[in-house]
Amino acid sequence: MSVSLARGGAAALLLVISSQSAFADLTADEVWADWKAYMTSTGYDVTASESRSGETLTVSGFEATMAFPEEDGEFSLSMPELSLTENGDGTVNVLLPEEFPMRFRAAGDGADEEIEGELLFAHDGAPMVVSGDASNMVYDYATAMMTLSLGQVTAEGDKLPEDLISFALSMKDVAAKTTMSIADTRSYDQNMTAGSLAYNFAFDDPESGDKGAFKGELLNLSFTGDSTIPDQMDTADLAAMMAAGFGFDGAFAYTQGSGSGSGSGDGDGEEFSFETSSQGGELAVKMTGEGLHYSAMQKQPNVSFTTSDLPFPVALSMAETGFNLEMPLAKSDQEQDFALGVTLREFAVPDMLWGMFDPTGVLPHDPASVVIDLAGKGKVLFDMFNPEEAEAVENGEMMPGELNALTIRKLLVSAAGAQLTGTGDFTFDNSDLESFDGMPAPAGVAKLTLTGANGLIDSLIKMGLMTEQDAMGARMMMGMFGVPGDGEDTLNSEIEFTEEGQILANGQRIK
Repeated sequence: MSVSLARGGAAALLLVISSQSAFADLTADEVWADWKAYMTSTGYDVTASESRSGETLTVSGFEATMAFPEEDGEFSLSMPELSLTENGDGTVNVLLPEEFPMRFRAAGDGADEEIEGELLFAHDGAPMVVSGDASNMVYDYATAMMTLSLGQVTAEGDKLPEDLISFALSMKDVAAKTTMSIADTRSYDQNMTAGSLAYNFAFDDPESGDKGAFKGELLNLSFTGDSTIPDQMDTADLAAMMAAGFGFDGAFAYTQGSGSGSGSGDGDGEEFSFETSSQGGELAVKMTGEGLHYSAMQKQPNVSFTTSDLPFPVALSMAETGFNLEMPLAKSDQEQDFALGVTLREFAVPDMLWGMFDPTGVLPHDPASVVIDLAGKGKVLFDMFNPEEAEAVENGEMMPGELNALTIRKLLVSAAGAQLTGTGDFTFDNSDLESFDGMPAPAGVAKLTLTGANGLIDSLIKMGLMTEQDAMGARMMMGMFGVPGDGEDTLNSEIEFTEEGQILANGQRIK
């Protein structure tokens, strides 16, 4: 339901936030005809009446409705009136109501579980300026303020109290520009900036006693992106959409020193509160028929929180946090690239928290870091958009794919005075599932360096967290896999997996 609602909202708001400048004369009738063609091609049922007066085309009783897949509900937006006025210079002004509703209905397993509600969109009434020609329209839109808020919600036939749940999203000083090219497919080139984005969400459940209130703000936002939409597409069939050429590539960013948030509440009888801040961030998503690329990064995120479980507040900080994923989506007998990365750099906890398990300061309290950067090749052996094949994979009746190669581009783990770094490169033989107990047999080499391990072991013994006997076993294991490096308390290790199924540690066979 949420995916369909998001798709419906995105299609609607695309008509509200758009842009660019003139190439040739454009008529109001051409703009309105294209709106109808676009919305019907993406699955909306559009109804409206039209009337002409001079240079203005007035559209009354506008209603656009999209059914959710599998009869799970519907999404609609309606406007009592919108006008399209030819400006005499080849451009058209599109004037939307200052406020209009977007309604949703989500069906559960029965009529008693149905939820209905509305989202209210509001802006300052500024017009969109459309220029170009019928095959290449450009939209410019600027507004001092736009908001999206949750209106009346009905569950199981009853209206929910207004203080049960509330949500509001607002953006200030918005400027958007969209260039739309129309051919066998529609392509969009979009740019948007905003001075700020703020959100406010709250709920209060009288039955459970759970409640919470959350708010936050981002400053100096920007978005750039492009998308391709087939002339006709079934929004309930994502595989067909991808095959027809649907694609999206966009990046969202907010600038340094501009992220903040806070919240408080009560869940299961436990009270909590928190505050967050950050120094900028980015989010990028690319999706085509061939694959999905996703990345997110945040600079200097900080969070402080209190709970009734802890006798003191806790503050955590990091220099950087990030995540990236690249994965194929298409079923193929050919190898495809994938990648995965996680970054938690300079994760610091307060001395008060250290004091709970290291009161005498035996361990170094330096910030910890974890960086993992992987890449590889593999095969997708099922159609993940096909429900029958997805169910077969889930039931173990069908193999989801093959891992053919894996490269460890970077490995870094550092904490409490010890650090592990490494790289590696492996291939996998999927015809050999016996040598490594059902795992494809690997062949390749990993090179690792461990520093500070003996010092960490000594500290853990001093703290009473490790016995001398346990320490002896750990040191014997390190001696088996590592050789002394150039620096103090440094071990180097080269672990090789041979094509014959052997494992070598620094040239010595261990399997």
